[in-house]
Amino acid sequence: MTIWDEQSLARLCSEHDRKAEEELYTRYAGRLYALCLRYSNNPDDAKDLMQDALIKALNSIETFKYRGNGSLYAWIKRITVNMAINKVTRQKLHFIPFDAFRMDRADDTDDDSAGMVPEEVLLKMISELSPMKRAVFNMFCIDGYSHSEIAQELGITENGSASILSKAKTQLKKQIKDYIKQSEKP
Repeated sequence: MTIWDEQSLARLCSEHDRKAEEELYTRYAGRLYALCLRYSNNPDDAKDLMQDALIKALNSIETFKYRGNGSLYAWIKRITVNMAINKVTRQKLHFIPFDAFRMDRADDTDDDSAGMVPEEVLLKMISELSPMKRAVFNMFCIDGYSHSEIAQELGITENGSASILSKAKTQLKKQIKDYIKQSEKP
């Protein structure tokens, strides 16, 4: 079994080397599938999106520019996220976060109350946000997009992105506080 570095793997894939293409799939499919689950509430849709993104990456691999270790995955991840966003904006799919929810990006306060809520309950709360709030929340808090990038991808203004994120965070804070109050009742 040959293990290629990213630069060699990309070069061989651009030459349509079947073993290299299989290696690319094996190496990245799991992480890309998890990423796709954040943008689709259906595992079959997530798998289709992941496969479409890998096909698109392989079809355009000759445009990849190696910039160091991790750059191939970053390039494929960007293709995948862009395809997911296009599906959301065109087909109105709903975002649901996966296991990468981080309150440190989502909440600027010192309130650590999200840690008192079970993950599945927190994910349900996030899934109840409106589609646009979920999209902005997911892109900013999980995928690390800036408001400028979110605005460009979703066709809104930067201030609109910041406002939508603020509303999503306010809604989540209220839901978290309500959950904690409810769970403290005897």
